[in-house]
Amino acid sequence: MLRCLPLAVLSLTLPAAAVAELSATEIWRTGAVFRNPESVLHDPARGILYVSNVDGDVTAKDGRGFISQLGVDGKLMALEWVSGLNAPKGMALANDRLYVADIDELVEIDPASGAVVKRYAAPEAKFLNDVAADATGNVYVSDMLTNKIHLLNEGVLLDWMAGPELENPNGLTVKGEKLYVGTWGVMKDGFATEVPGRIKVVSLADLSVADFGSATPVGNMDGVEVLEAGTVLATDWVAGGLLAVSPDGEVQHLLDLDQGSADLAYIPDSNTVIIPMMSSGFVAAYRLQGS
Repeated sequence: MLRCLPLAVLSLTLPAAAVAELSATEIWRTGAVFRNPESVLHDPARGILYVSNVDGDVTAKDGRGFISQLGVDGKLMALEWVSGLNAPKGMALANDRLYVADIDELVEIDPASGAVVKRYAAPEAKFLNDVAADATGNVYVSDMLTNKIHLLNEGVLLDWMAGPELENPNGLTVKGEKLYVGTWGVMKDGFATEVPGRIKVVSLADLSVADFGSATPVGNMDGVEVLEAGTVLATDWVAGGLLAVSPDGEVQHLLDLDQGSADLAYIPDSNTVIIPMMSSGFVAAYRLQGS
């Protein structure tokens, strides 16, 4: 059932707590073998990484996009493992399927074979961006240009939330009963923003929306991941860099990176952050310390 976005946006500023200073050290990087890599996803069951490649215009339905397989050690396994996509971006695993955002479709792939199983058309979608899944197998996908989040439930892709309060949602990740959203910000011409984005939290129980930490703009958020202590890791696509946003609103700049720092992956067992550099064509991994 479609539920509408509440009008009120809450403030989720948790009590200040001692937050350890984090640091990140590069452990490997690939060569510039990828073509506009937008997202990296870790598959723990298979011990590999998936990399989505836009290969050109981020809005072009040209069939040039593809998914690569990469080892967790940074060694390329297959450059064009799945081909024939348009401009694939965010990815998530659910129900032993790989789901990929592809402009106006959510593409379902069998990770065992690489075969495209099904394509779900998103109602009135313009720029599907990131994908996340919850513990029950529901799949969420953001549409940055229409201020929507879609929901795939029992094989049907629906409008789930919509409204300017989402501030052009980009990155998504689920932690418990909360959907964390990295917003691009209030947009003006093209992808430029009048007000940069920040982190928001959606309750999966009642769809209430809260600012994470504070309402202060942070940057043009792309990928988001949540650490065990509650800190959110986020990449800033425009300014470049890896940020850590604590529950009390403190923002720490962990890495200065080039523009195009896109949808990151996080492997908690090894405290590894993996970032695709969309404009430069490589993927780099960093060891996170202090988490």
